[in-house]
Amino acid sequence: MTAVPRAPGPLSRRGVLRAGGAGALVAAGGAALSGCAAGTDDGAGTDGRVTIQMWHGQNDTAAKVIKSLAAEFERKHPDIRVDLGGGVLADAMLQKITAALASGAYPDIAYVFGSDLASVARSPQVVDLTEQVRRGPTPWRNYHAPAREAVTINGRVRAVPALLDALAVVCNKKVFADAGVDLPEAGWTWREFTDTARRLTDSAEGRFGTGWPGTGDEDTVWRLWPLIWDLGGDVIAGDGRSIGFEKQGVRALEVVQDLVRDRSVYIDPKPGSEQMYQVFLSGRMAMVPTAPWQLPDIHQAKLDYHVVPLPSFSRRPVTISGPDTWTLFDNGEARVKAARTFVTWLTQPAQDSRWDVEAGSLPLSRRSEDRPAWRQHATRTPGLSVFTEAVTSARVRPVHPAYPRISRALGQAIVAVLLGRKSPADAVRSCAEESNAALLIPR
Repeated sequence: MTAVPRAPGPLSRRGVLRAGGAGALVAAGGAALSGCAAGTDDGAGTDGRVTIQMWHGQNDTAAKVIKSLAAEFERKHPDIRVDLGGGVLADAMLQKITAALASGAYPDIAYVFGSDLASVARSPQVVDLTEQVRRGPTPWRNYHAPAREAVTINGRVRAVPALLDALAVVCNKKVFADAGVDLPEAGWTWREFTDTARRLTDSAEGRFGTGWPGTGDEDTVWRLWPLIWDLGGDVIAGDGRSIGFEKQGVRALEVVQDLVRDRSVYIDPKPGSEQMYQVFLSGRMAMVPTAPWQLPDIHQAKLDYHVVPLPSFSRRPVTISGPDTWTLFDNGEARVKAARTFVTWLTQPAQDSRWDVEAGSLPLSRRSEDRPAWRQHATRTPGLSVFTEAVTSARVRPVHPAYPRISRALGQAIVAVLLGRKSPADAVRSCAEESNAALLIPR
């Protein structure tokens, strides 16, 4: 939600979840149904060429990759033109799409965070892709489970996966060596993580053991779910009417509280976690839980690093994947058909492996993972295999319209503990009150 939830360059993959987005999208869907030009024009020109608009949401390196891929697609499909103008960066896409649906002037394809998909898909203008993926050239079961689960709502496929990631811990080898601390290995525990962070913290040198985003956004939140899942909790209880982590959330937040008590955690006060990563890249942080899209910046900084799976309570592998999506909108039969053709082509192994290598994603499918380009990239990128292997044990956040409210409430709880304003028990209690109220809203 990954989200997170960034690609190489300034783009943060884990955008801020904006309050009220779900309700606004319902209204937007109703407005779009009333009839606007975007919803009635089928997009076919007099020459039969169809133009589709894509809000790709990318910046810098990732934007160059998607533009290059679109140009290649147009050369191979001269009857379709892909307009990459308009739109915003992915962090602001939910707000942009909400307004676009309300006005009736929405794109054919948009990059939507997986954590926002359930809210967006409540609009009747979102295209159902279930039959398309069943007939696709790459068998749907060949896609990694997190990629499939992140785009499926009530058994229907409402988008196609655009990005796949997983959380692991990246360590600065020099900081460990200077402190005389052994590098961690797979199977370590959260107790060992907090102890290691404490041993690597040096207030006199301005060095922290680790970091945590402190704005309460999805980047703050998605890092806690693996702890909750490992303890047997879930985002939403089986009855669907309450959260499933009241007890487990307290224990998970006690890990955060331990880091605060030891003063071993750098709390990033700004969205996007840019400052946290700058502290790590400057050598003033020993460990940072992150995803593979951070590795290009680490390479560029010439940092000698080590990647290890996330710790756990059980010593069993558990992590989170926050896939993002290409979501399609109905602007008439010709444009829907063209958009489907483009995203099908874009997510096939040849194109997907190129996107993975150049823009910092993990392969969406096992076929993409078998491509020579990815294999070569994985071989020459230290630690990348740890992220790839982590996908097999990764879980995803539920694609549920109440998730943004739950995320906001849990984000506030985490920040309250990070800043020492509440105990873990009090923080989870407040989170439960707001989240449970959101889950009782008829949808």
